[in-house]
Amino acid sequence: MKKKRIRFSHIYRGIVFLLMYLPVAVVIIFSFNESKLPVKWTGFSLQWYEKLFQNLAMMEALKNSLILGVLSVLISAVIGTFGAVGMAALKTRSKGVLEYISLLPLMIPEIILGMVLMAFFYMMNLPFGMLTLLIGHTVFCVPYILMEVKARLVGMDPSLVEAARDLGAGPFRAFYDITLPLVMPAVLSGSLLAFAMSMDDVVISIFVNGPRISTLPIKVYTQMKTGVTPEINALCTLMVAVSIIALVIYKVIHSFTGGKNGK
Repeated sequence: MKKKRIRFSHIYRGIVFLLMYLPVAVVIIFSFNESKLPVKWTGFSLQWYEKLFQNLAMMEALKNSLILGVLSVLISAVIGTFGAVGMAALKTRSKGVLEYISLLPLMIPEIILGMVLMAFFYMMNLPFGMLTLLIGHTVFCVPYILMEVKARLVGMDPSLVEAARDLGAGPFRAFYDITLPLVMPAVLSGSLLAFAMSMDDVVISIFVNGPRISTLPIKVYTQMKTGVTPEINALCTLMVAVSIIALVIYKVIHSFTGGKNGK
């Protein structure tokens, strides 16, 4: 009876992984296809990667997305970390309300949030472009980091900070020497998730984007109307490779910092 359960769990897990990663595998395989039609394999070729790097509009959109993602994550990491630490120190009844409000950008549908941000920027007479994109992406990136840091603070021993304060450290020194190193893995994991969400966003970016700038998701979305070309497959393959490399680097850093903290 036990063996049947184990076999069924393996089969179920295999089906789940197959449904999740088979489309990704197909995209990666056909990015090396010589044919332009993504329905038949005609031979191995790197021509679509060459054409991708020669596509100046696509490379410009990729650069804009990378700049936007890095800047929004850096700002969100500061706001989310200090926000989580500040809410953890609150002892009032309004703490739960503040935590709920801080997570509203994740609960509101993207199309509603995009319309609200567009109306707000219009009322403030802000020119639509990189600035409005940066503000919009920061709005929905902050909750990801805040949730991770808040969960990390719940499991942290408060006596560590109290001991540092008893030894003469001020609030900022105690935060820098004790709290920040302990929550840094949560900040990094939340930042990676926020960066992925920023690189993936289409709906909000369309509402707050200007006419002279284009991000990678918007560029890909507009090209979908004329059909998917193998260049998009090559681009997706490169993004998957970068994501895997970033995940491996994060795991190495996390294991190193975890082992160091364990010592």
